[in-house]
Amino acid sequence: MTSSIKISPSILSADFSKLGEEIVSLDKAGADYIHVDVMDGHFVPNLTIGPEVVKKLRPFTKKTFDVHLMISPVDNYIKSFSEAGSDIITFHPEATDNIAHTIGLIKKYNKKVGVSLKPKSRINLIEKYINEIDLILIMSVEPGFGGQKFMPEVLDKVKSLRKIISERNLKIDIEIDGGINFNNSKQVKDAGANILVSGSTIFNENNGDLKKNIGLLRSS
Repeated sequence: MTSSIKISPSILSADFSKLGEEIVSLDKAGADYIHVDVMDGHFVPNLTIGPEVVKKLRPFTKKTFDVHLMISPVDNYIKSFSEAGSDIITFHPEATDNIAHTIGLIKKYNKKVGVSLKPKSRINLIEKYINEIDLILIMSVEPGFGGQKFMPEVLDKVKSLRKIISERNLKIDIEIDGGINFNNSKQVKDAGANILVSGSTIFNENNGDLKKNIGLLRSS
């Protein structure tokens, strides 16, 4: 099972004064994806990086850029983040007036489509579009800030989604983000998540030993 588990370190917890170097280190440490949290100070109460930073970071690795857009209205930014080098673009259903249109826009730029559900967002928001989606990101904290405590109540949502995906024989990744650590990583994998996003644990545990922390999250 562990071979199919992917780890997507969140650069929200990296040292922003040397982001390029941090990404090179994550690449060497065995990260599968690089998770980029984009916040606009409007859809969520925090402000992070824009497409120009993604563009500058792109040459530092060939790993998949897993870009989570916590911005509204999201359609205005899909072109610029696509052209900056994103590989997966994930949006929130609440950040668009037309989910089908937003999915189409991401596909237009030949990017993988991700849709994110906040802890209180229900599966039926996206169920009718599920055949068009490549990745579902389950937030296990309220989006907006790093370092929050994991909310175990979202695991039922992960299980329900995994059941739907299996029953319909779909190839959709389930990613989970928020408070993921060595204590709960087995729980989330058992529930059906196959991509784990982690920031604080990867950058801070074991004296910042990225390779060790990525390996532990993948195998524990």
